[in-house]
Amino acid sequence: MTCTAVGDTIPDGTLSYADEDDQILNVSVHSLAACKQVILVGVPGAFTPTCSLKHVPGFIEKAEELKSKGISEIFLISVNDPYVMKAWAKSYPENKHVKFFSDSSAAYIKTLGLDLDVSDRGFGVRSQRFALLIDDLKVKVVNVESGGQFKVSSAEDMLKSLRLLAASQLYYFICVLCSVIITSVLQRCF
Repeated sequence: MTCTAVGDTIPDGTLSYADEDDQILNVSVHSLAACKQVILVGVPGAFTPTCSLKHVPGFIEKAEELKSKGISEIFLISVNDPYVMKAWAKSYPENKHVKFFSDSSAAYIKTLGLDLDVSDRGFGVRSQRFALLIDDLKVKVVNVESGGQFKVSSAEDMLKSLRLLAASQLYYFICVLCSVIITSVLQRCF
């Protein structure tokens, strides 16, 4: 399976979560991401050191700033069961914006092409560490870590990507505007 790339339509799939009454509910990725700009964060495992101490806290801390840049939702997925994800979410009482979802069989992670087989270390199939920016189901940014690193998928990296996208959109607008003005001037001159 090839890795999800910029320009792709995010594939649909089913994620799960445990509600207040510990009922398992399923939700489609397309229903979560349609008609809005969202960040989908994948982590190798709940309660693991890098995920728990750096990756997730970064998105919780930067959630308001990300929302001010047009992000509607931040979704976190891991190959853990919904009850583990619920317990992990509760370990961040300050969290108001990051929603935790389970992909317990790694089916969706495999669909994204972002699975990681760590069976040799006793962990089975997990998610690679990543952050995707999705705008109305279109993938705009793909930040995937290699190895066990944490260098490109942080909340701060996503803020940088959002600034670059905004700058490129402004540049495009200015180019189009200049083209229209030049065309208008040339039509008047000739």
